[in-house]
Amino acid sequence: MGGMKQQGQGGFLLAKIHQLGGRIFARLLKEYGVDQLNPAQGRIMFVLWQEDGIPIKELAKRTQLDKSTLTSMLDRLEQAGLVRRVPSTHDRRTIILQRTRKDRDLEGLYVQVSAQMGRIWYKGFTDTRARRFEADLKQILDNLTEYDQRV
Repeated sequence: MGGMKQQGQGGFLLAKIHQLGGRIFARLLKEYGVDQLNPAQGRIMFVLWQEDGIPIKELAKRTQLDKSTLTSMLDRLEQAGLVRRVPSTHDRRTIILQRTRKDRDLEGLYVQVSAQMGRIWYKGFTDTRARRFEADLKQILDNLTEYDQRV
């Protein structure tokens, strides 16, 4: 790796960050007593907390989870009483996901965990630097998404 250019390490560093960040996030969830959600399920709920009542297809797009993974996670979330699948009133073939009352308590705790995770992530960053970093990550995600849709 000694001769590798710095920009060649981005994917490797992101993979390590993802793995370590997921482990820390799971630990924090447990400390806060939100152990009924794993980080991936939390990502699903986070999208629903931002916008309730969205189609499964839209949820898949926003979470970047493939349909089979998403389906099994939704099965578990539904069994736990945190989401409900209902047919769309506009198109019976479209399934809409709705929050339940049970998940509203979790939302507050999850938001606290997310805020703590943000403080860990951005320790030593100015607001400007953090925004620039996130804009760069968004550009990389857009690049990858564009490439993925061409294949």
